[in-house]
Amino acid sequence: MHLMELPREVLLGEDLKDKVSQVAKRLKLGENVLILYGPKTKEIAGKDVEMYLKNFFHVKNLLIKEASMKNVQKAIETIRNENMDWVLGVGGGSIIDVAKLASFKADVPFISFPTTASHDGIASANASIRDLEAKTSIKARPPVAVIADVNIIKTAPYRYLAAGVGDMISNLTAVKDWELAHKIKGEYFSEYAASLSLMSAKMVIKNANIIRLGNEESVRKAIKGLISSGVAMSIAGSSRPASGAEHLFSHALDAIVPKPALHGEQCGVGTIIMAYLHGLNWKKIRETLKRVGAPTNAYELEIDPEFIIEALTIAHTIRPERYTILGKDGLTKEAAEKAAKITGVI
Repeated sequence: MHLMELPREVLLGEDLKDKVSQVAKRLKLGENVLILYGPKTKEIAGKDVEMYLKNFFHVKNLLIKEASMKNVQKAIETIRNENMDWVLGVGGGSIIDVAKLASFKADVPFISFPTTASHDGIASANASIRDLEAKTSIKARPPVAVIADVNIIKTAPYRYLAAGVGDMISNLTAVKDWELAHKIKGEYFSEYAASLSLMSAKMVIKNANIIRLGNEESVRKAIKGLISSGVAMSIAGSSRPASGAEHLFSHALDAIVPKPALHGEQCGVGTIIMAYLHGLNWKKIRETLKRVGAPTNAYELEIDPEFIIEALTIAHTIRPERYTILGKDGLTKEAAEKAAKITGVI
């Protein structure tokens, strides 16, 4: 059996803080809502959204400072103790991941209200929680609705938008890895999911000059791509269409670097290297990342080249069951150094 769960509504536009109530009523989500936001996202959008919701719903709030299991547990307890019918996550990746995992474990629906466009988690079923046993993301359930207010998202530092491009462009190598796993390991492969994922990556390459402007149109282009990417994963029933060796490289960096860069930034740099290993046009990928102002090397990531080499040699151990271009034995130190030097990453 292959289950596909997709967001039922996607709202993309301007001044949408007062639209959450309408969406929740249309979807008949219930009277009691738990809203999660961070200290910054509360000021940016959270308190206004909460104010509008209070006209129609019984609202409880939780201030979340990081994506930790302690906060997930806190949210689950609030949902159960206060009989919450649904959850709203207002914020960047961390807040949405906590809302996603807590609502999944408590078996209630959740709405995603992103304040940045830094990665495809805004519409996907996957959640990344820092102190979870897994080194990578965990499968939960996608949001029943995504409400993306371009006016809010464009006020976030431009770096986040550029990171979103890095996360989308990584679909190019993720799909290649998936095809490889299909050929070599007989892994399930969905042409439809792969095509949708590749379309997101190709669209950001095509629209790089628009995205670099950092205006409303830039945000619209990025958000559409990130949502398509999330939907591709839902169709596939796994993160395969948008997560390959470049994501393993990013997760490896998270594990060993004292101060990692943004997820999308690391995935973008990882994509350059993995594209080289796959024999793809890695120069075009690097050029696109440069054009949107995303990092393309260790120096711009503010990560020591030694960590880049180490991450490349241990990336295959992060999810050993996931076959990629790195194979089951990974890269030797020499091969990792050669690939990083040729592509200009170090």
